[in-house]
Amino acid sequence: MLQSVNAVIMGLVEGFTEFLPISSTGHLLLMDELLGFKGPAGNVFEIVIQLGAILAVVAVYFHRLWRVAIKAPSDASAQRFILSVLVAFLPAVVIGAFAHGFIKAVLFNPIIVCIAMVLGGFAILWIEKHAPQPQTHEVEQLSLKTALLIGLFQCIAMIPGVSRSGATIMGALMVKVDRRTAAEFSFFLAIPTMAAATVYDLYKNIGHLSADDGAMIGIGFITAFLSALVVVRGLIGFISKHGFAPFAWYRIAVGSVGLVALVVWPRLF
Repeated sequence: MLQSVNAVIMGLVEGFTEFLPISSTGHLLLMDELLGFKGPAGNVFEIVIQLGAILAVVAVYFHRLWRVAIKAPSDASAQRFILSVLVAFLPAVVIGAFAHGFIKAVLFNPIIVCIAMVLGGFAILWIEKHAPQPQTHEVEQLSLKTALLIGLFQCIAMIPGVSRSGATIMGALMVKVDRRTAAEFSFFLAIPTMAAATVYDLYKNIGHLSADDGAMIGIGFITAFLSALVVVRGLIGFISKHGFAPFAWYRIAVGSVGLVALVVWPRLF
């Protein structure tokens, strides 16, 4: 029962943080520490429930994605949409294939997460102030060069605590994409990125999973999907009014508190 409750909590955390520039992976690692949650081997639980959150994008943007798929054989804008997502996805495939083992073994560390959250918060504040005037206002207008650059920015998020959505959105702002388009492209880029990560992690760890693990993953998956629906539907409107600074200050606060809890507090007691 306790593990089921923890799976629900982790699913909620994943769903509410995946598309915000505050690092879902970082939050999940910190919650692992706080709850003492021990999921399936190889962080499979954390990866698979991220796919649940990604499916919320498919649900919210289903009609748009369906139109792109139907028009793809003959429509240039639909073809550009698909190519942009695939080109942006490629750097993560290449770098992830070579660095996956190192990332999991070395970088999945709560202290690294907290440091990345603080530094990422300051980076967001700087980019909000200094980003160039946007010139791209629709995903279908993205050039392949711009898409590739955004994909390279996404690779920074392989460091836990950086935030995949944060890296892609901030990277897009730096290459002259407007806020709404940057957020939407981050949504769409998440689909192949997290689908590939899920398949890879399941393949690497399938022999270590049990029926109990499957039930736990299912609970987290569904919870992440439902909570992510709320975020995907509301994020565009929020950032249009408030920008990304609130998320930056949140990152700085959480990362700082985490560092105190992990480094300073144990030494005092």
